[in-house]
Amino acid sequence: MYHVKEAFYTLQGEGARAGRASVFCRFSGCNLWNGREQDRATSVCQFCDTDFVGTDGPGGGRFASADALADQLLDKWPTPGHGATPYVVFTGGEPLLQLDTVLIEAMHARGFEIAVETNGTLAPPAGIDWLCVSPKGTSQLAVTAGDELKLVYPQPDAPPERFAALDFQHFYLQPMDLAPQGGNGTTLDATLAYCLATPRWQLSLQTHKIAGFA
Repeated sequence: MYHVKEAFYTLQGEGARAGRASVFCRFSGCNLWNGREQDRATSVCQFCDTDFVGTDGPGGGRFASADALADQLLDKWPTPGHGATPYVVFTGGEPLLQLDTVLIEAMHARGFEIAVETNGTLAPPAGIDWLCVSPKGTSQLAVTAGDELKLVYPQPDAPPERFAALDFQHFYLQPMDLAPQGGNGTTLDATLAYCLATPRWQLSLQTHKIAGFA
């Protein structure tokens, strides 16, 4: 059984593949925060800006099999695909609580390239085509290699220096959005300054928020 908060067709908004047409599948649940505001301050991850609780979002639900979920995601890709490889992004919450080899094989059988955005605390199954790790707070990484490391900045317990020697192709800093916590400040200036001082880190902006799409 797969529990999905929402699934929708959009453009990737962040990181190395920003702007790419994508089917997003947001799994319910996370191992670093339960999604309840009253517990945010005592959780490992305290700045999440995403609703991943339940299965009541657009395209969400409980799927009894990998084929059922894969068919739902395939239906969201344009037909015909206009020459583009179908692309799915599994995210959350924490997608590796649910994503397994059966679903990966089902998506590959339907022609999809598979991306995952994870907090990196759980070992991924085989077959993922693009692996993005976004470390959170004091959590210990089980994943130290991949395609993209995207660090929300600043995090006092997760400075960039802690991750700079890991085996990733791309290193991104993304300014923390303070809105979920009711803050009015900006972290963009600090992120820009760090990227300029440490050129291996590139700037990632949440272009979907800037452009106003999901």
